[in-house]
Amino acid sequence: MDLKEQFEQAASESKSLSEKPSNETLLQLYSLYKQGSIGDVNTDPPSNPFDFVAKAKYEAWSSLKGKSTTDAMTEYIELISRLKN
Repeated sequence: MDLKEQFEQAASESKSLSEKPSNETLLQLYSLYKQGSIGDVNTDPPSNPFDFVAKAKYEAWSSLKGKSTTDAMTEYIELISRLKN
């Protein structure tokens, strides 16, 4: 199974974890998924200063700028694997 297939399988498995991860872990999963599937952040920051969730997601993804999609996919797969166990 190649990396992209493993990444997609991990994304699918993320929806059926036995416990809901912490908000910090969810942000990490979100940012690694976006970086692995899209690459560097390609949107403007949220315009509503009170949309804290959107702001946190944007900042988490933006913090990975420059990380290769391969590295992000690998880290995402490893994190899902740890959360499953």
